[in-house]
Amino acid sequence: MIILGSLILICLMLVIGVSVPMSFGAVLLFIAVFGGHDVSGFMPTGHWKVSSLVLLAIPLFILAGAIMERGRIAAPLVSLAELMVGNVRGGLSAAAVVASGIFGAISGSAAATLTCIGSIMMPHLRKANYPEGMAAALIVSASPLGLLIPPSSSQILYAWTTQQSVLKCFLATVVPGVILIGFLCIVNFVMLRNVKDLKTERVGGKFAFELRTRSFKAMPALLMPVIILGGIYGGVMTPTEAAGVAVIYAIPIGFFIYRGLDRENFFPTLRYAGTTIGVVMMMVLMVLIVSQFLVFENIPAMAKDLIYSVSDNPIIILLMVNLVMILIGMLMDDISGLLLSAPLLLPIVQSVGMEPVHFAAVLGVNLGMANITPPTAPLLYLGARVTDAPVNKMMKPTLIMIAFAWLPTLVITTFIPQVALWLPELVFG
Repeated sequence: MIILGSLILICLMLVIGVSVPMSFGAVLLFIAVFGGHDVSGFMPTGHWKVSSLVLLAIPLFILAGAIMERGRIAAPLVSLAELMVGNVRGGLSAAAVVASGIFGAISGSAAATLTCIGSIMMPHLRKANYPEGMAAALIVSASPLGLLIPPSSSQILYAWTTQQSVLKCFLATVVPGVILIGFLCIVNFVMLRNVKDLKTERVGGKFAFELRTRSFKAMPALLMPVIILGGIYGGVMTPTEAAGVAVIYAIPIGFFIYRGLDRENFFPTLRYAGTTIGVVMMMVLMVLIVSQFLVFENIPAMAKDLIYSVSDNPIIILLMVNLVMILIGMLMDDISGLLLSAPLLLPIVQSVGMEPVHFAAVLGVNLGMANITPPTAPLLYLGARVTDAPVNKMMKPTLIMIAFAWLPTLVITTFIPQVALWLPELVFG
């Protein structure tokens, strides 16, 4: 009964707009008052887990993402992507998808990717006569690539929660991310086929010159994921050390090369990042304690028995698990949804033969899609503010992209294990 009451309470508080840390804090109070549990017994476990050195990578990547966002590091990447496909009908919006994937590999954050790419690309798309709602919806739909293309804070948390290799979890989401980029570009071209007055970028005989010029300008930004991921996969740096290097690299790039940072906005950027870090880490602590309570009450085993009472067919079980993850992701952000889903659902998928690293990719695609799926859809509403496009104009094209890009990617990732496992097996043997 206490479990049902906790679920109703947290859903109610999230729906009425209470922040995630406060919602989980209310659940802890509810458990303490009505459940007869001493919540203080869970606090040391939560504090001990949050003190992990691996988790230090998360605030460092958040700080690096904030510096990159204010440092205009995304602008040359967008310019290069525009050159490569801008002369194709519908190519400018496809360039936004590609740029989101590249910037996601640098920042590891969906919100930072949306803020940077959206603020840069939307004026260009409006000028080129792209439909406002469709263009904004495409940028929003591509922003969760920051959760799939490594490095990803969500995958760090998943690996730490489930005791898996961070590097394998990073690699598991790369191919699903590339597949998603392909599907989004295809849907983009199909949706624009009847729009008559789209403008394209014409460079003519200047293409080679423009390519050299824009590539040179984008090189410092493009080197960033090479340094970070090369250092991690080359065994030179841990993910935490790589996050620190990302911060150290981003500061001079933002100050002296792209000149988005200056003395006036640098310290506000640090304060903004610090506020975000505080909220995220408090949220992690609260969700960890609630997850510990769920494990203590043997809820994962109960959930497994409930699902098996419906069907023991592996396909049906995986479909039900995906539905649960989508519902969780629709109510909370990706980090909270991951911390709640991983211990609850991993035993179930393992019982039908899914490997934990494969589940990392499935969970990543699920939570990325849920963050743009109404009714809560935090990235959808953030995108409306960033692009200054009405939500009602974005809703239909967003649902189309979910149906024809995100859902096919999820189905492929779920039922074809090698999509997630091929790259980890190739690198690690």
